[in-house]
Amino acid sequence: ERWIIFIAYLMGLSIGVHLLNLLCIPALVLVFYYKKYEEPNLKGTLLALLISFVLVAVVLYGIVPGFVNMAGWFDLLFVNVLGCSFNTGAVVYILLMIAAIVWGLWESYKGKSELRSRIAFCVNMIFVGIPFVGYKAWLWIVLIAAIVVFAFKWKKLSGSLINTILLSLMVMLIGYFSYGLTVIRSSAQPPMDQNSPDNMFSLERYLNREQYGETPLLYGQTFVSEVKWKRSGNNCIPIYEKRGAVWNKKAKNSPDEKDRYEITGYNERPVMADELNMFFPRMHSAREDHIAAYKAWSNFQGKKVTYDKCGQKETVMKPTMVENLRFFFSYQVNYMYWRYFMWNFAGRQNDIQGTMGELHAGNWITGIKFIDRMLVGDMDEMPDELKQNKGYNRYYMLPLILGLLGILAQAYGGKKGVQGFWITFFLFFMTGLAIVLYLNQTPNQPRERDYAYAGSFYAFCIWIGLAIPALVRLVEKIMPKTIAAILVSVLCLGVPTLMACENWDDHDRSGRYTCRDFAYNYLVGCEEDAIIFTNGDNDTFPLWYIQEVEGVRTDVRVCNMSYLQTDWYYSQMLRPYYESEAFPVDWTEPMYKNGKRDVARIIPRRQDSISLQQAMSWLESDKEFTKRIQGYQEDIDYIPANRLYLNIDKQQVLDNKYVDEKYANRIVEKMDFNFNGKSYLGKHELMLLKLIEEGEWKR
Repeated sequence: ERWIIFIAYLMGLSIGVHLLNLLCIPALVLVFYYKKYEEPNLKGTLLALLISFVLVAVVLYGIVPGFVNMAGWFDLLFVNVLGCSFNTGAVVYILLMIAAIVWGLWESYKGKSELRSRIAFCVNMIFVGIPFVGYKAWLWIVLIAAIVVFAFKWKKLSGSLINTILLSLMVMLIGYFSYGLTVIRSSAQPPMDQNSPDNMFSLERYLNREQYGETPLLYGQTFVSEVKWKRSGNNCIPIYEKRGAVWNKKAKNSPDEKDRYEITGYNERPVMADELNMFFPRMHSAREDHIAAYKAWSNFQGKKVTYDKCGQKETVMKPTMVENLRFFFSYQVNYMYWRYFMWNFAGRQNDIQGTMGELHAGNWITGIKFIDRMLVGDMDEMPDELKQNKGYNRYYMLPLILGLLGILAQAYGGKKGVQGFWITFFLFFMTGLAIVLYLNQTPNQPRERDYAYAGSFYAFCIWIGLAIPALVRLVEKIMPKTIAAILVSVLCLGVPTLMACENWDDHDRSGRYTCRDFAYNYLVGCEEDAIIFTNGDNDTFPLWYIQEVEGVRTDVRVCNMSYLQTDWYYSQMLRPYYESEAFPVDWTEPMYKNGKRDVARIIPRRQDSISLQQAMSWLESDKEFTKRIQGYQEDIDYIPANRLYLNIDKQQVLDNKYVDEKYANRIVEKMDFNFNGKSYLGKHELMLLKLIEEGEWKR
């Protein structure tokens, strides 16, 4: 029981790093089952696995989101109803949760009342948020009823078992509370604050990684799926399933305003036409490059399917289940898992990223010529730049052979060997192919994903280790035991030695300062209090590092254009940090937060051009005539012209040394903006226009 509690604590801590640790639960449950019962059997093994999968679901879909959900509901009550400040309700909830666990532990330890122990068990299981899965109230009621029935009808639920469960829950929550640091840090408004998770609702979205969207697993759309439509008068509108309100902090005009949450929208998911959906959907993305890759990997032919599109019959070519499975095995399993597996245990062609199985890029090899010719062609005929690639690693399948020997040795090692095999196998499977099933990856990944399966490769290394004593037992038949052990050990040490020799050059990170040096050069080349705009992670993170860690040019403001499409990043740009001044933009929170001015449509009601100041004033106005457009059911933000201009103050440009005085005659009278062919401006583009309008050429 002490080991169970210790493992629960480690699970809680690990959740604070990554949820992948939960995949170890099936292997751990098998260890417990085989240790607990002297005569384990197939039925018991299957039951243990079923229980392990239930435990994974309880933690993944119950405790992890449920705890934050409950804290959010309490905070909503205390802030909106009782008038307290943000996060007061979350603190009260945590204190009540602690009290409930202590009560449950006391009742189950003393054992004076079985009824009170079972009631305490129910209260804790419900109060921690386990039944609050998804958004359906009927599902919550069913799960609450299931917990109550389990607590009062299962006779084996003793006080000792309740005590162990509650202790495990307590230590898991202690580990999970490490996320509290995320909220505390975000509330302090540091310069780097991804998603600003400073309250329970934003923390929930942060933990659920909602910015990455959802991927269908058992049933869902294919790449030809269309949204269902319904008639509304003479028009057709798409059908969306509402999945709960989105709560956010109410934007304030001044810090003195009272804290409050408000609904800023609803989690909505489009309802797709059933005819175009399928079970186990592997080809689900509608991006054009993904569709092309789906068709290439699956040898797509498709089958004709007719569906109703708002009264009109449409026919499309839907992928068949055979094609769906062909993509699954050829790309997701073979290319995105077994290729990485063989990199580690057979050999690697080079470190060039492949996307479509190109013969020259990132395949697995062995170093054995006749096998490699069948895999990728004659390596001797490859250009020198490929043959001399540092990622050209040959292991001659020696680690793979040792691993296979270890599997055979364990599987045929008697009762204990078989038990150990299934424990290791489920660790190997759950951290490898199970992740493949769960991720449901699309083609053309931006980088190689071998790191996601490191746990699976570690599990296979267990079998490599088990091969050594198996080989010793074989060699013992022809020579003395001690000599056999020494000989096998020395020979097998050659395998990791070979791997170290082959891998050293491409894994040696010494002297690799390219990213750091690029970041340094970018920043030191900027004027004082400059703004540098970046796109994407790889542009931005080196700059953040050099500022945050080495303290280089902290007067320069780094602005990521991808993040600038979010209101939380707007807020960060409008605050000063270190020696960097805030953006010179006079927008207050109500003007850009919680869905305000996310997009400005370009609707040229005027044929001539208007000044940038006029356009921004129109956009910033909340008067009815600046929002109403015929044909739109709701008020919208828009700019009433597709051509704007900004008069240039030449002297101001010269005074701020934007242009050398000898080029003064080349400064234009006005700057023109032509948005012909563009239907809207995003939040990030609006910020750029505001910077140009209000910046006065000072930065």
